[in-house]
Amino acid sequence: MGELKNIFNRYPEAGRDNLIPILQDIQSAEGHLSKEAIVEVGSYLNIPSSKIFGVATFYNQFRFQPVGKYHIQVCRGTACHVLGSATVLQELEKQLKVKAGDTTRDGLFSIEVVACIGACGLAPVIAINGEFHAKVTAASLTEIIESYKNKEEE
Repeated sequence: MGELKNIFNRYPEAGRDNLIPILQDIQSAEGHLSKEAIVEVGSYLNIPSSKIFGVATFYNQFRFQPVGKYHIQVCRGTACHVLGSATVLQELEKQLKVKAGDTTRDGLFSIEVVACIGACGLAPVIAINGEFHAKVTAASLTEIIESYKNKEEE
């Protein structure tokens, strides 16, 4: 919780209006918002943890479990949707044996569905740790996932 103290020090006279920036800083530092962090923020800001959790769940930017080493974002924007991103998502969930929003048991992969990545000309597109993969199909998805698994074996 040393990192939390450093974050709180950046907001010396914090109030409710600092809640979102504090939560963003915690997620940036820790990768997600743990129950412990939410409780600590509640204590620091004198806000019930349930209220903080309610605010955090309202915004889809916040995560409540760690993401995988390889965080996969599946675009579900209009262009990607029309060109088959639902199939890509289903195949990804099948191959990794986790649902969107979850992380594989080994901590290697996590899946997040995003509204739009902003690469419509590449549709359907996924991003893995910010690296874009264009015109993804079930077959190419298998190759992509295998390439990341092979990185781990090297």
